Amino acid sequence: MESHELEVDSLKDALFILESGEVYRNPTEVKMSQIVLPCHANHCGQLSVGQLLKWMDSTACLSAERHAGCSCITASVDDIHFEHAIGVGQVVNIIAKVNRAFTSSMEVGILVTCEDLYIGKEWKVCHAFATFVARRTETGKVQLKQVIPHTQLEQVEYSLAAERRRMRLIHAEVITDLLSNCAAQLGECQEHKDAVPAEKTRVESVELVLPPHANHQVSTFGGQIMAWMENVATIAASRLCNAHPTLRSIDMFHFRGPSHIGDRLVLKAIVNNSFKNSMEVGVCAEAYKGGEPLRHINSAFMTFEVLDGDRKPRMLPRIKPEPVDGKRRYQEALARKKIRLDRKYIITSKQTQVPLSVPWDQSNQMYLSYNNVSALKIMVAKNNWVLTSEKNKVSLYTLEENQVLCFKVETKVNIPADQTFHLLADLRRRQEWDRHYEKCEVVIQADEEDTIYRVASPSITKGGKGQDFIMLASRRQPCDARDPYLIALRSVTLPTHPPTDDYTRGEVLCAGFCIWEESSSVTKITYYNQATPGVLPYISTDIVGLSSSFYCIFSACSDFLKANKTCPVAPPPPAAP
Repeated sequence: MESHELEVDSLKDALFILESGEVYRNPTEVKMSQIVLPCHANHCGQLSVGQLLKWMDSTACLSAERHAGCSCITASVDDIHFEHAIGVGQVVNIIAKVNRAFTSSMEVGILVTCEDLYIGKEWKVCHAFATFVARRTETGKVQLKQVIPHTQLEQVEYSLAAERRRMRLIHAEVITDLLSNCAAQLGECQEHKDAVPAEKTRVESVELVLPPHANHQVSTFGGQIMAWMENVATIAASRLCNAHPTLRSIDMFHFRGPSHIGDRLVLKAIVNNSFKNSMEVGVCAEAYKGGEPLRHINSAFMTFEVLDGDRKPRMLPRIKPEPVDGKRRYQEALARKKIRLDRKYIITSKQTQVPLSVPWDQSNQMYLSYNNVSALKIMVAKNNWVLTSEKNKVSLYTLEENQVLCFKVETKVNIPADQTFHLLADLRRRQEWDRHYEKCEVVIQADEEDTIYRVASPSITKGGKGQDFIMLASRRQPCDARDPYLIALRSVTLPTHPPTDDYTRGEVLCAGFCIWEESSSVTKITYYNQATPGVLPYISTDIVGLSSSFYCIFSACSDFLKANKTCPVAPPPPAAP
């Protein structure tokens, strides 16, 4: 429990004192505290997840409306993983704040903790991100004001919100491609003895949307729809296992359209597949009024477990899919399970829990790219760097946290930021100015933003072996004027490129360039690196002040940029098929 208490503290900002001497509080922050009563609980005496979703949605909506100054509606909710159940008599604390606003939408971060009043402890239940859209006013579309981050945590979330938004925009297309590729590789459905027919788990229920279910704009609360969906999904899961299931996670979902007072909401659920200790339930919400055709409101995939007396997941019966559509859902559930494992392994785990090099393939490309850029953005947001030395307008900073050494090198050039970005983004040209890059070749061009390179570095000792690295380079252009250009680097592994006898395989956990446009002709370049055993030999003498090789390298970088200031940028190689 103590580790979760520490995690709760890390998600909350420390006190931040403004210049006026007042304690800072985020102006969009909204808090809700609810004591769990029997009417909120399920048969096990635990808070119903549907009730929790309603409270989360209400709190987040109030935060969004506080920032927008007008009514807002829920557009989507990212993946939610529920770490702990909440019992009757315990207190649910919810904090919601707007992380970043875009044109008419905004991301709201939601932290849910559980407090036991009798032992005086608090622990994390879940951390979620929801997207809200400001409703049009009488004068037209709303133009949201910018969020101004003040604390380091706010700066991190502000920066990462742009990356999460990118993931949301491509999520549906990427998942569709992954499902078609993975499902084709999985082959036919396996027959299992004593399998439960999927038809037995099918549930259909209808709800009439009444005024208590709607907001002040007579639209059904997104949280209410999620609660109804959770209810039918739980019934479907119970029919498979003849027991009381526990909801563990909900995949990212989007609201496709609004529902209003007077609508009849039809909710359908079925178990798509069951695995050793978990099952996936697909649930769909459709609305109609009078003789109108059904309107698709939302679809979601929920993962359930059944816990035994020791609170451990128990083995579940297998499912026998229905013909045609049932088999498709069965196979797609297998593919989604792999995607969830990749996502949890790469994104949810702390950096210290993930090995330096993670296997790359098309199924985890989206999450590896997100992790790559996010790790660099988190390093950029740190504000306790120490200036180690400065020479020829090149500054070297270091930062040591939790026994991990990071360093950054900073300089300025009289070259436009976009040209600087395009020149530095092509690692094949880095050997023109960085003597640590002996050779660099493209291994896979995944898409326009992600490239995997093999980089060979010379030995630092006479007669020794050089090092080679398999690195994922993720490039990002600014989301708006407050963002920098980014080139994030991290090691990955590829079965086609194992270590060889000629080189020692090195690894990079987090590195890259942050490129800020200071004016139309002046650009600040900052190179970051989280030192690993493979990188330390190249920079240790610079860190302790016994060498000035970094200054020479970055002077050469400046010369390279100046020499290519007007050169057209070469297009990237074609993407991998």
